[in-house]
This record gives sequence, C-alpha cells and structure tokens, in this order.
Amino acid sequence: MRLSRKVILGGALVVAIAGLGLGQAALEANAAQQTVEAPRFEVDPFWPKPMPNGWVLGLTIGVAVDSRDHVYIIHRANQINAATEGAGDAGRAECCKQAPPILEFDAEGNLVKGWGGPVEGAPYTWPESNHGIAVDRFDNVWIGGNGGGDSHILKFTRDGRFLAQYGQPNLPGVDSKSRDRFAGVAKLIVDESANEVYLADGYRNKRVAVLDQNTGAMKRMWGAYGKEPVDVTAADFTDGRGQEGWSADKAPAPFFRNPVHCADPSTDGFVYVCDRQNNRLQVFRKDGTYVKEAFYAPATLGDGSTWDVSFSRDPQQKYMYLADGKNDRVWIIDRQTLAPLTTFGAGGRYPGQFQAVHSIVTDSQGNIYTTETYEGRRVQKFVYKGISRVTQMHQGTPWPARP
Repeated sequence: MRLSRKVILGGALVVAIAGLGLGQAALEANAAQQTVEAPRFEVDPFWPKPMPNGWVLGLTIGVAVDSRDHVYIIHRANQINAATEGAGDAGRAECCKQAPPILEFDAEGNLVKGWGGPVEGAPYTWPESNHGIAVDRFDNVWIGGNGGGDSHILKFTRDGRFLAQYGQPNLPGVDSKSRDRFAGVAKLIVDESANEVYLADGYRNKRVAVLDQNTGAMKRMWGAYGKEPVDVTAADFTDGRGQEGWSADKAPAPFFRNPVHCADPSTDGFVYVCDRQNNRLQVFRKDGTYVKEAFYAPATLGDGSTWDVSFSRDPQQKYMYLADGKNDRVWIIDRQTLAPLTTFGAGGRYPGQFQAVHSIVTDSQGNIYTTETYEGRRVQKFVYKGISRVTQMHQGTPWPARP
C-alpha cells in the first residue's frame, strides 16, 4: 500500500499546523503583553520514598491514580539487566532485586503494596511485556501488554486478586477488525460515565477499541479519521526513498502508525488519540466521529512525539498535558484549540528531567505523575503550583526555588 498525495487537508488541520509553526513567535508576542497563562509545576525530588528490599524498577511504562490519590505504576521487572542486579558480583549481592511489576504508592510517596507477575497454574496469562495500567472507580486495576502473545487484557482488585481476562492470549499476527481479541494494547482508560473501557489497541493492531466495562464485550472500534481500522506495516509509510515520518511537504497518513499509544476520553464527550510516530493527536467524538488533529514537534523521527495525554482537574479540563518521550518534555496544551502553551522538562537524569517520558496522569489536586521507559526507569511527581504567566515556550527543568 502506498500513500496517496491526494489526501485533502481539512481546515482544522491546516490551522493546527500553521498555529504550531507560528507558536513560538506568537507566544513571545503575547508574553510581552502578559496574556499567555498556563499551569506551572515543580518537581518533587523526594517522591517517591526509597523502596524496601533493594527493589529497583525496570522499564516503567504505565501510571494511574485511584480514588484516594494513590499512584499505581507498572514496569517490566524482567528487563532489569544483570549488571544492575549485581549478578556474578558477590560484593553487590544486596543490590538490586526486581520489584514486583505493579506498585502502589500513597500520596506521600510511601510504598503501600507490590504484586503481580506470572503465577504457575493461575487462571490468567500474565503479559509477556507489561504495557498500560488503569484504575476504575472501584479501585480495580486493569493492565495490558504489547508482547508478541499479548492479545488480551487483565483485571484485578487493588490487592491483586484476579477478576477477569478479556481476549484470548497468545494469538499471533494482527486483526484490527476483530471483536474478541487484541494485539498489543498500549493503554487502557475507564470512562465511568458510560461504563466503558477505551483501549489504545495499537502496537500490532491499529485502532481504538471500546469495551463494556462489566463484560469486556466489544462495543465499537475505529481507525484514523474515524475510518475502518487498517492493518499496516512500516513499509506503508516510506516516501519512495526509504524515509519514514510525516513532514510539512507530505500529506498526513490516512491511517494510524505503530503504535496507537493513548485513547483518552474527556468529560465533554471527546476522545484524544496519540498517533505516536505520526507526531499527532487526533480528536474524535465518543462514537468515533473524527473532529480534528494537531501535530507536535512534527519533524520528530524514530519513536515520535505524542506518547500519552492527561487532563487538568478543573471542571472544564481546560488544559491537556502531553508526554513527549522522544524530545524529553511535557507539553502543556489548550485543550479546546490544541495550541501548545509551553513545555517543561529536558533530557537528563536529574529530578525534573527525562529519559523517554512514557506515561502521564493527573491526581485530584492537579499534580502530575510521569513514568520513564528505556534507561529512565522511574516515576516522578510534579507539584501543581497554580496558573502563571508564560514567558517562553520551553521552560526546561522545573526545579523548586531555593529556600
């Protein structure tokens, strides 16, 4: 399949791209008049507190918050390398050990509980590659996976008691039109108002899938622009010279690339989908009707710029926070216009910096929590400091002010 250059650019798309291209100049002009405002955050370098038992994290690839503002993360404990664990080095035997794949922290950063992982004889199949975690209003925990055999999702109580498995595990290949199997779920979000679960079913499949929260039955699905999902490969995105990725001189891809990395419903009836390697967010109504799209750091290659989103906690959800794992920053966006207002974060290992910021969530107080994959391997807390005037697009590391 080859990309057609005859894709018609909708007015909303053109405006979005133009707005992003002029974003810095417009921001600087407005900042001079002190008219641009956005939420401000400071990293909490003391959150979470040190874990017991010499536990360390592997690739940390999911984060969720429950009704008590307890923070849950999921990581790949089996991807902690031998050097980190001190294998073969008796002098380092006390450090380090794999933490359980699901960890729960309270609001102060104390570890509450750790659980999960494969269990022989269990009535469920643990994912080959953990990916994505959600907590519903009953504090049940939902997880997905993006391994080759991860064609299912799991549901547990907050204590780790198994509740349900939806989809059949270990089904090879892809089928973005299937109603009873998945293929590499990147993220899950529970829409309590509709009793539904949204899946970014996007590492091998290329779609948004919506399930009944109680039964796991498929209710609807869609692909890019609200069309029928299409199974594609990397070859479908080359430009004839072997170059992948979107740029201003190419028509936007008419389908999702690998991976579809988030699908988050807002309180006013829209769904925001991270089409990660296409560097774009697409916005839909909950029935799958396409509304508009916007691109962020559109020249980004490789992993892409749009990894995950979360919303501010005001009733209107005025702001949206976008994790950009390739460029190591969090974008703060006006949710209605999709215009970027500012960013925080920078590449690095110090508090407030990132190495592949992967997932993001907001608690009831407006604080942000992020996880990092690859060599980042951690969770961080960014404390909400209210609304402030913005003077530059990229703020860098949001350290607290010195006392």
